[in-house]
Amino acid sequence: MASKHDRLVELLKPVVESFGCELWGLEYFSQGRQSTVRLFIDHPEGVGLTHCEQVSRQASSVMDVEDPIAGEYTLEVSSPGVDRPLYTLEQFARYKGERVSIRLRSAFEGRRKFTGQLTGIEDEDVMVVVDDNEYLLPIDLIEKANIVPRF
Repeated sequence: MASKHDRLVELLKPVVESFGCELWGLEYFSQGRQSTVRLFIDHPEGVGLTHCEQVSRQASSVMDVEDPIAGEYTLEVSSPGVDRPLYTLEQFARYKGERVSIRLRSAFEGRRKFTGQLTGIEDEDVMVVVDDNEYLLPIDLIEKANIVPRF
């Protein structure tokens, strides 16, 4: 059986794509009877308020009909922003050379937090250089990863 996250992706990805956008990521949180669905969308020309409004309106309608979440929920739609979260190996590969901040679900080589240069991917691992040490971090261990913005 598919997880709630996977079911929501399956349901909402076509909605996002129908507006010429890419579903960059989806986060689902549930606390008690209140849930939050957060969609990050991307567009080749950048994401504007109009994109967010259109996707939000249509996604909300689809969720009302399909009813994938029991109880109340909040739907949020936004661009990934300058501190763009990374979810998939393909996204990590796309941002090779950028500085990233990664937090793991459990310790790997004695630590959970890594901030350094993303050097690529190898099989199912993300390669990052931190303080002249290269780490191969299994994608399945990554809890959260973001691009570190340059100003």
